[in-house]
Amino acid sequence: MLEVGRAQKTIFVARYLRDREIQEGLNVVEGWNGANDIIFFGKSGELSSNRRDQQELSVLALYLLQTALVFVNTLTIQDTLADPEWADVLTDEDKRALTPLFWMHTQPYGEVRRRSPLPARMRGTEN
Repeated sequence: MLEVGRAQKTIFVARYLRDREIQEGLNVVEGWNGANDIIFFGKSGELSSNRRDQQELSVLALYLLQTALVFVNTLTIQDTLADPEWADVLTDEDKRALTPLFWMHTQPYGEVRRRSPLPARMRGTEN
């Protein structure tokens, strides 16, 4: 019975590794975990207090920063997709692969550098 369980586990792992879509999704999640290390940089990303209220405040602050970063990234992606210049460049597969879970434009210690202008909705000059 033990050998049957091992064989089933091996089959499951082989099918899991074969499925590239799952692997690509895991890569996105792992990349976002790297973002947490940048955003939550104090004490190497570890909670610095044993007090529950301070831990909760730290986690809520991290969640707020993550949400703000995803919001800005989403607006940037939307503006890029709305630009007619990109209409013929991106395929349907490219559009499906877009995710707001990127952080390479973020520097440690809270400095965010943008190469493009702010989205119109954030400038208050929406068309």
